[in-house]
Amino acid sequence: MFSSSVYQKRRAELKNLIKNGVAIFLANNELPINYPSNTFRFRQDSTFLYYFGIDRPGLAALIDVDNDSEIIFGNNRELDDIIWMGNETPLSELAEMVGINSVLPFQNFSDKVREIKSKNIKIHFLPQYHSDLKIFLSNILGTNPNELNEQASMDLIKTVIAQRIIKSDEEVLEIEKALNVSLEMYNVAMKFTQPGMTEQEIYGLVQAVVLGASPTVSFQPILSVRGEILHNHSYSNVMQDNQLVVFDSGAESNLHYASDITRTYPVNGKFSNQQANVYNIVLAAQMTAIENMKPGIPYRDIHMLASKIITEGLQNLNLMKGNVEESISVGAHALFFPHGLGHMLGLDVHDLEGLGENYIGYDENFKRSEQFGTAYLRFAKPLQKGHVITVEPGIYFIPPLISKWKVENKFADFINYSEVEKFIGFGGIRIEDDILITEEGSRVLGPGIPKTISEIETVCNN
Repeated sequence: MFSSSVYQKRRAELKNLIKNGVAIFLANNELPINYPSNTFRFRQDSTFLYYFGIDRPGLAALIDVDNDSEIIFGNNRELDDIIWMGNETPLSELAEMVGINSVLPFQNFSDKVREIKSKNIKIHFLPQYHSDLKIFLSNILGTNPNELNEQASMDLIKTVIAQRIIKSDEEVLEIEKALNVSLEMYNVAMKFTQPGMTEQEIYGLVQAVVLGASPTVSFQPILSVRGEILHNHSYSNVMQDNQLVVFDSGAESNLHYASDITRTYPVNGKFSNQQANVYNIVLAAQMTAIENMKPGIPYRDIHMLASKIITEGLQNLNLMKGNVEESISVGAHALFFPHGLGHMLGLDVHDLEGLGENYIGYDENFKRSEQFGTAYLRFAKPLQKGHVITVEPGIYFIPPLISKWKVENKFADFINYSEVEKFIGFGGIRIEDDILITEEGSRVLGPGIPKTISEIETVCNN
C-alpha cells in the first residue's frame, strides 16, 4: 500500500467533488474457472484499490459525504478457511493502514445501503463489469441487473475519472517499476527467438520473467508473427526466417500499476531492407508524436501528426499517392494504420475504460469520429500534466481489408493497390511506449527498452 495519507487525501477530494450523498464501492470477488473452488487469479477492482488500497476479495466500502464518514465491510477468515489458507492480517488493521477506523461485517452492507435508500439519500455507484456484482447490487437497490449500469452515478464517474486520470509521483514510480519488468521481458524475447521455434516457446520464457518479478501480466500478451492481426492472442505459429514478431505486453507492479510496451523485431535477428524501410516509418511517426506532446495539445492532433508521417513514408515506398492531407482527411491511410494512437495507462492497462471510454477521451468539444480508423482513437482531448498515455503507431498489411478495398476501388486516387499486394504476408509493425505529460512537454517512462533497428539487432544477436 501507499501511506494512509495518500488514500485519505483521495477520499477527501472525492467528497469535495461529489458534494453530497453516499458513494458505495464493491471489491471484486474470486471467480471460478471450471468449478467453485478452482478460481482465476484474483485481481482487485482498480477503483477500490485507488481509494481503499486493500487487495482482498469480498469487501465493500461506503463513503458518506454528508456525514463525513467512511466504512469498510468485510469478514476475516474463519477457522475452516484458516486451516486451508492460513491466517491473514485482520481487516481492521488493513483498514487502519488506509486511514479508516470503522469496519463492519460484510452482511451489514446490504442493510446499510437499503436504509440509506429508504431515506431518499442519493446513492452514487459505478458501472459494474462482473455479473455476480451486478446481480448483488441490483438485489440491494431493487433494480433489474440489465439496467443497473444505466443508473450509475455520472457525478461519481466524472469524479473518479478526474482524480485517477492525473498520476501522482507515487503512481508514476509504480508504473516505472512495471516497466523495469517489461525491459527484461523484451530482452529475453529478442535474445531467444530463433527460426523454427514456436511463439508458445517464447511466450513461456516471457511468462517466467513476469512471474519471477511481478504479480502478473497487465493484460494477455500479444506475441505473434501474424502482426497484421492487431490483438492476436494465439501462440501456435512456427516462426520463420523472414518474419517479424509483434510483441505487445505489460506487467503489473506490486500495487497493480500497469506497463504496456510493444516492440517489433525480426525472427532471425536482422531486418531485411523492406522490413527496415517500413519499420523506420513507424519509428519516425512515434518519435515525432512524442516530441510534440505537451499540456494543452489535443491528442487527436498528435494522432493526425503520426498519420501524416506514416502517409508520407508510405508515399516514399510508392504504396500511397496524391495529396497527403486529403488522403488523411478521407481516411485512406487507415488501410495501413486502422487504430488510434494510444490510450490512458495506470491501474488499468486501458485506464478507466470500464467507466466509459467517451467520458475519458472525449467531451463536448471533442466528439468521436465515425471514420474508419480514427473512430478507434480512445483519447482525443487536450493533454494535461500528469497524464500517462501510450503512443503506439503501426503499419499493417491486412489481406482481407486490402482485398475488400481493392474490389470496391476504394480511395484509388491515394492507394497503389498493385504495389500494396506485393506486401501481402509482410505482417505488421507496431512500436509503443508509455509517456508522462510533464509541465512543459513529455517524458518516456521506464529504463529505455531497445527500439531503434541497431538496438534491436544488437539484443537479438547477443
